[in-house]
Amino acid sequence: MKDLVGRLSALDPDAGAAVKVIAYFDRLVESRAGPEAIVRGAAVLAGCVARLSVPERRLRIRVGPDGQRLGDGTPPDQDWPHAELRPGGEFWLERPGPAGPVGAMVVERAVSAVHGVLDRTAVREPREVVLDAAAPVESRLRAARRLGLGETARAVALDAGRFRVESAGTPIPGEQRQGVGPVVPVLELPSSWAAARTALRFAATEPDPGPRVVHADELGGLAVLATAVGPDTERAPDVLALDRARSSAPWVLPTLVAVAASPSLRTAASTLVVHHSTLQERLTQGEHLLGWPVREPPGRLRLHLAIALWRLHRNLG
Repeated sequence: MKDLVGRLSALDPDAGAAVKVIAYFDRLVESRAGPEAIVRGAAVLAGCVARLSVPERRLRIRVGPDGQRLGDGTPPDQDWPHAELRPGGEFWLERPGPAGPVGAMVVERAVSAVHGVLDRTAVREPREVVLDAAAPVESRLRAARRLGLGETARAVALDAGRFRVESAGTPIPGEQRQGVGPVVPVLELPSSWAAARTALRFAATEPDPGPRVVHADELGGLAVLATAVGPDTERAPDVLALDRARSSAPWVLPTLVAVAASPSLRTAASTLVVHHSTLQERLTQGEHLLGWPVREPPGRLRLHLAIALWRLHRNLG
């Protein structure tokens, strides 16, 4: 693209500038930028004040060529370069018209990008809007009010892409598998939603007897592991060893999960409802299958990490 812009600029400065405009707005659209970022980009590219008004959405944005947000200003002049938006909105460049090739391209691409934002936020449920960082601030605040949320709230990720958005202090039902995001100010709910989806990847699925409700703010450094495990990530040797071990007998996985999660072997035996000596016998076989000891802290930490990685590989959604 840079080479193309350079060649076009040498032949026709306006053509090169127009390609820059196209590339700039394409990047905004790909990043799902909100209307203010679009208006700001138009103002900077055009070198003049840009204005967007969509009364139905209560959108009024006016930005100077330095990228700073401005007040409403004087009523628009019909001689300024402008275009209508649906539903009932308008976009303006505040300078005498008619627009040159570059100004016309800025107006066209800005209007197209704003239409994309309006379409994306038009018919969605309020709970979807509050989780969309690209949605206008006004839209997210309005959606939060419609949901009856207070100043703070959290997102909860469920299986099959389902989710909840709830006020701080709402009890967590423990029956279904879920990842619970941290409580945040309502405008930060997109970050709570991202954390909730990460937490869900650590929640147990059959035949894993581990926790089915995982709180993101309790993961600590384990959350970093989620960024390192994707669909194409090769499984670590310890994960492969755990998978082989769990396939050998139905009691292996519950035993290893209980040992990894318990402060002592006696607590693990109590959790499993087996005698301490029975647990010792099972651990001897389990350690043989894994290939490392798990009764001391270093081996137990290694087991804990292997289980966490195993869950992340199983829960890639």
